[in-house]
Amino acid sequence: MMSKPETLREIYADELKDLWSANDQMSRLLGKIVSEASDGSLKEMLAKSQEGIAKHTDTLKELIAGQDETVAKEHCKGMEGLVAEATKHVLEEGPDKGPLLDVIIIAQYQRMTHYGIAGFGTAAAYARALGLDDDETRLKGATKEIHGGDEYMNKLAETGVNLQAKAA
Repeated sequence: MMSKPETLREIYADELKDLWSANDQMSRLLGKIVSEASDGSLKEMLAKSQEGIAKHTDTLKELIAGQDETVAKEHCKGMEGLVAEATKHVLEEGPDKGPLLDVIIIAQYQRMTHYGIAGFGTAAAYARALGLDDDETRLKGATKEIHGGDEYMNKLAETGVNLQAKAA
């Protein structure tokens, strides 16, 4: 258990460490889910997301090191809950492969992604307040990329997967 933060800089470092843990948890789950997807575009996006998460995790590690902090993650209970939900709905109680499972995969992916958007956006705001311009730029870039993945999943669901599921 970490001591109570006493400065915005400590809160910022804690946020970065939490996001690293969240990324690791989401990436591990996506590794299990990608083979469950039926839609080719969905499979491709899930694999691409893992690459993006790895890149964002490298950024987080660099930013943590830049704070003269121990480069370590701090277990993220928020993502733990989201991963547990996704595991239940996709891997344990989900329908067999096909459009119905694909719509659930997208929904669970988006829940986890929204957590990332909120976390990276918050970290960028802290960096801005602390005058860490390079950190802010990098965190805003990551937030934008994560948001782009979310938008892509919206489009994929609305133009294909949801319609296929309705017909299933």
